Amino acid sequence: MSIHKSLKLKNTLVRQRSVLSRWERIEKLKEEDRWQEGDSVLGLPKVRTKFKVRSRKKAKQEEAEAAAAEAADGDAAAE
Repeated sequence: MSIHKSLKLKNTLVRQRSVLSRWERIEKLKEEDRWQEGDSVLGLPKVRTKFKVRSRKKAKQEEAEAAAAEAADGDAAAE
């Protein structure tokens, strides 16, 4: 039996994940300088998983604001 479309949650993929994949853990370790090439990928140390997930709406809104600011700077420079 399936769930009615009005009962489905819209933000199911936006929530914070509690487990990182192996390559994500390695990337975090590289950022913290805790990983060197040649280290074993098995038995990786723990990595904090809390990070902010940016929504696409906010990212688009910030890009639009940045473009508007650049356009305003360009107009001021042209005068």
